[in-house]
Amino acid sequence: MIDLYYAPTPNGWKISIMLEELGLPYRVKPVNIRAGEQFNPEFLAISPNNRIPAIVDHEPADGGAPFSAFETGAILIYLAEKTGRFLSGDLRGRSTTIQWVMWQMAGLGPMLGQHGHFALYAAEKIPYAIERYRDEAARLYGVLDRQLARTGAYVAGDYSIADIACFPWTMTHKAQGFTLEDYPNVKRWYAEVRARPQVQAGLAIGKFVKEPFDEESRKIMFGQRAKEVLGKK
Repeated sequence: MIDLYYAPTPNGWKISIMLEELGLPYRVKPVNIRAGEQFNPEFLAISPNNRIPAIVDHEPADGGAPFSAFETGAILIYLAEKTGRFLSGDLRGRSTTIQWVMWQMAGLGPMLGQHGHFALYAAEKIPYAIERYRDEAARLYGVLDRQLARTGAYVAGDYSIADIACFPWTMTHKAQGFTLEDYPNVKRWYAEVRARPQVQAGLAIGKFVKEPFDEESRKIMFGQRAKEVLGKK
């Protein structure tokens, strides 16, 4: 049994999709990031970066005590190695897949996250910041489109943790003002991945409670009060 500490965000969806794809039994442990539950000591014990998601595996492969993991790339690799799925066993295939997972972790996710913040959520609209991150997000969509053109299939060739890492962030394309018509290979891939029943099941796990996204929630989610909240716990 695996405990999934989760909120319904692109990073959270990566792991709920992976668990659904693997068919592993898991329990969802909701973390209300709008209320600051990511700063609770119990959560920090398994996710010291105070970010969702995180997991606790109660049946690790070594047969030892429960094992926790944080950071989505690390979790995806851990689960792939635990089950022998979605990560090639040969040197070249494995390295290629991990390279694209790292690309998502270092580029696609953070840059789309920054663009989304400044374009959609920031109280003050800063043209320079919006343009800077939009240009970088567009560049990264182009990188993904060219890679998918090369493989003609999925990000690293076969369906893998690279696709599971990248796909949830492309779910935000409409909200962020991008059209997949500009990226035909991403459009083809997006439709194929979105149609997978396991992906649909992973995306359906949990919803944000319909509560006001007030100034206090904004401060907690976007870090202005992180130091203050941690000091209170």
